[in-house]
Amino acid sequence: MTAGRIGMSGAILIVSGIVALAMAQEHRTDAAPQHVVLTPDQLKWSDQMPPGLPAGGQMAVLEGDPAKGAFTVRLKAPANFVIKPHFHSAGEHITVIEGTFYIGSGDTFEKTKATALPAGGFTAMPAGMRHFAFNDQPCVIQIHSDGPFDITYVNAADDPRAAGTK
Repeated sequence: MTAGRIGMSGAILIVSGIVALAMAQEHRTDAAPQHVVLTPDQLKWSDQMPPGLPAGGQMAVLEGDPAKGAFTVRLKAPANFVIKPHFHSAGEHITVIEGTFYIGSGDTFEKTKATALPAGGFTAMPAGMRHFAFNDQPCVIQIHSDGPFDITYVNAADDPRAAGTK
């Protein structure tokens, strides 16, 4: 073989590579982050809450998809919204946008052991951390996490999904 010839097997490899590259470009999914810009009046609020959260709140997805991967959502919680002790398989980051949101850690719901987070307050909890939350007045919080969103209650009887099975 001379330096100017690549041979049949070399040509097949080159053609295969070109075809594979073309197919990858044609069928690629754009998983790259997107630039998201939203003003408050552009948020789309829904009564559809993620499974396992109490009824009565409203949610707006700001970015991502809670059922699939990284996401940021806002939750409007009515007065006396209570989420009993639970944990998630991914870490959770919460920022209080409006009102006061109370967060506590542990397996037992104890209001006196919760910390009041006013507007601008923030908490970050690692995966598996047992915690609970509530508010006395309406509030808005922003949650950022990696999906799919899940919630496991320390006491199965506290899970709102269990109410439909009794």
